Amino acid sequence: MRTHSAVQRTVRWRRVVAAATAGAVLAAAVGGGAGTAAPPASDHRSPAAVLQHGLDDLRDLGVSGAQGLVRDANRVTVARSGVADMDTGAPMPVDGYFRIGSTTKTFVSVVLLQLVGEGRIGLDDPIERWLPGVVEGNGNDGRHVTVRHVLQHTSGLYDATNDLAVLRSADGFLAHRLDHYTEAQLVAIAMRHPPLFAAGTHWSYANTNYLLAGMLIKRVTGHLWYGEVRSRILAPLHLTHTFYPGDRPTLPQPHAEGYRQFAPGEPLVDTTIFNPTVTASAGGLVSTTSDMTRFWQALARGQLLRPGQMAELHRTVLADGFQAIRPGIRYGLGIMWIPNRCGGSWAHVGSMPGMSTLAAVTPGGKRSTVLYLATELADPDRATAVIQRQMVLLDDLICG
Repeated sequence: MRTHSAVQRTVRWRRVVAAATAGAVLAAAVGGGAGTAAPPASDHRSPAAVLQHGLDDLRDLGVSGAQGLVRDANRVTVARSGVADMDTGAPMPVDGYFRIGSTTKTFVSVVLLQLVGEGRIGLDDPIERWLPGVVEGNGNDGRHVTVRHVLQHTSGLYDATNDLAVLRSADGFLAHRLDHYTEAQLVAIAMRHPPLFAAGTHWSYANTNYLLAGMLIKRVTGHLWYGEVRSRILAPLHLTHTFYPGDRPTLPQPHAEGYRQFAPGEPLVDTTIFNPTVTASAGGLVSTTSDMTRFWQALARGQLLRPGQMAELHRTVLADGFQAIRPGIRYGLGIMWIPNRCGGSWAHVGSMPGMSTLAAVTPGGKRSTVLYLATELADPDRATAVIQRQMVLLDDLICG
């Protein structure tokens, strides 16, 4: 039986890994010592062999399909393993579309930091100044929660997506997967709960923060958050396969079906058809491994932010509760620092039902990698093995 503290660590890790959903894959690893898996000191195989071997291992552990891409300068290595559809047996696409979940947060943070650089909003502005009356009630007070607190998950606000039936069980998913939500509705759900702590005193991941971030972009610019993401990031970088689908519950072709096991011992549920407004600016984007590696390289190379805002992006705090997974994990403004044997990488994780993403880039942007899994497992042993293998593979690819 896990201790109370272990359960709390699991809950916190789930909130990062899942834009609103199952972090069961990573959460289960807390008790299994995912952070202690010892990667090899060196690996003389080619990047293609390392990537293919790692994806095949994940397939053998029960993941229906996986795809990965490594961009080293301008050299691209891709691989896939498993099937895109468990009924038809169709092969996994090499660079298919998928929901990137919480990795959306990095895009949204970049937009807000660009607005900070333009002098249109301040990181230390209180939320009440821009969204009066939105953060209030039950001890919540937008006068004491700042833009920085929201972007760094130090606001103390409750995670609204914890209360949504669509994310808690197979029956709830099937009954509510097409429901429409607005950012304001979801934030209002969070306001039913008292804050977890006084803003700025601790760290706790909550999708509520980035729902507020999307609302802030609308208030400052007059445009919806995804319109600003498109004009400020996607268009300049020619990321033509990244978009926000709004209420559209389907994915373009090619894509793999997503499968989620909602609880240990339960069967996999096809979760591909899903309305992403449940996460919106906290996790609603769709992309490909190719587009995402290009975004992460551009970000790390300073192509999207001025030096002052890059420094703010990388100003991190310890990600409390994640230290059992990997000691030293920290969180900046919509970006994570994950230490590894060659120093560390800037990264983010994301999940939507049945789809999980891990994206990382070396400081300076020389090498970037994105791993995508089309299955979320809840059985503890398999989930632990999946996250251990995924983290070791990330290290091998980033460290070269």
